[in-house]
Amino acid sequence: MIENEKLHDEAEEIRHETAEGAPELAEHDRVAELEQQLEDAKAKMLYAAAETQNVRRRLEQELQQATSYAAAGFARDMIAIKDHLDRALAAVGEELRADKLASQFLAGIEATSRELESAFARHGVSRIGAKGEKLDPHRHQAMVEIPHPEAEPGTIIEEMQPGYMMKDRLLRPALVGVAKKPD
Repeated sequence: MIENEKLHDEAEEIRHETAEGAPELAEHDRVAELEQQLEDAKAKMLYAAAETQNVRRRLEQELQQATSYAAAGFARDMIAIKDHLDRALAAVGEELRADKLASQFLAGIEATSRELESAFARHGVSRIGAKGEKLDPHRHQAMVEIPHPEAEPGTIIEEMQPGYMMKDRLLRPALVGVAKKPD
């Protein structure tokens, strides 16, 4: 090992002495050094350009998602209003529906509910299917297990509160009752 170091040192000394005596060798070394610096600068420039392109793509994607889902908070608020309208309509009995004045009032509430559903559809908000489906923890929230002799365990047999999606994003999971084997 020491012998290799000694040979290396001698070679460097001879090279140095030769370079001092031959200006074309010194010029060649300088050109090689400049070429190396140029290659390093090119590599850094290509890396910077690629990084800039990646940042631009990421920002464009984030902007597109922000634009697509900007109304998500507003849609959640409107879902609560839809729930109240549906509960009000469900609470109305047949004798109240038979009354002419009350039926006109109810027709207005039903029209409002339909218009709200239409606005949801225009903006990509849709109700999650639940009853009869298998429990999907990404879309449903099981609130209770109900013994059921006919339904397959894990199948939704009751919907307590509807769930909603905005395009492919969950706004609110459906609150459901799930079948289990009878005891």
